[in-house]
Amino acid sequence: MPRALLLIAIVITLLVLLRRVQQLPPHKRRGGYIQLTLGVALVATVLLTLLGRMHWIGAAVTGLFVLVRQLLPILVRGFPLLQRWLQQRSTGASGAHSEVKTALLKMTLDHESGDLDGEVLVGTFKEWRLSELGKDQLLELMDYSREYDPDSAQLLTNYLDQRFPGGWDGAEADASENEQSSAMTTKEALAVLGLADGASEAEIVAAHRKLMQKMHPDRGGNDYLAAKINEAKDFLLKG
Repeated sequence: MPRALLLIAIVITLLVLLRRVQQLPPHKRRGGYIQLTLGVALVATVLLTLLGRMHWIGAAVTGLFVLVRQLLPILVRGFPLLQRWLQQRSTGASGAHSEVKTALLKMTLDHESGDLDGEVLVGTFKEWRLSELGKDQLLELMDYSREYDPDSAQLLTNYLDQRFPGGWDGAEADASENEQSSAMTTKEALAVLGLADGASEAEIVAAHRKLMQKMHPDRGGNDYLAAKINEAKDFLLKG
C-alpha cells in the first residue's frame, strides 16, 4: 500500500510539472522538457537503487549527469566568451542586432534582415516572444501597454505594422504620449547600435548610418527605433 501511494504521488507530481512546462513560452519548452526528463531519470534511479534494482555506480553516474546539466547555465555565465558564442549562434552567423528596452518589452532589430522581434518582460505573457503570440494576444498586450507604458505601446505598434501590413484592427498609439521616459546609459546606447564596449567614433557613425537605412519607410521604417538610434549616436559621440 505505501508503494502504491508513493507511485500515485509521483504520477500526480509529474502531471503537474508537465502542465507547467506546457505553459512555458514555446522557445523555453524544449529546455523545460529536458529538465523534466532529467528529473524523472533521477527519481527513477533513486527508487531503483533503494529497491536494490540498480548498482550504486549507475546511480552516481546518473546523478552526476543531472548535476552537470543543472549547473550548465551557471558555467555559461561564468565564461563570457562561451556565453557570447552561444548568443551569436542563437541570433545568426553575424549576431548583429540592436536592442531597445522599455518597461514592458525588450525589442531586437536584426541588422541584416531588418526583422523586428521582442520579448515580453512583465504581465500575462512574461518571457514570451512577440513572434510566438497570436493577433488576439498581441492586441491584449497592446491594451495593457497603452494603459501602463506608452513607449512599449509605440514599439508594439511598429511591430504589429510590420507583422500585419494589411492592418491589425487596432488604432495606433498616440504619438504625443511617446516621450523619452529616462536618460539613456552608455550600455543602452551601445545595445541600440549593436556595438561592443569601447567602440570608436567611426564605428558609431557607421553603425548609425547602416541602421538608419533600415528605418527607411520603404523597408518598414520604425519611427520609435529611429529616434532611439539617433539618441544613442548623439549620447555616445557627446561622451
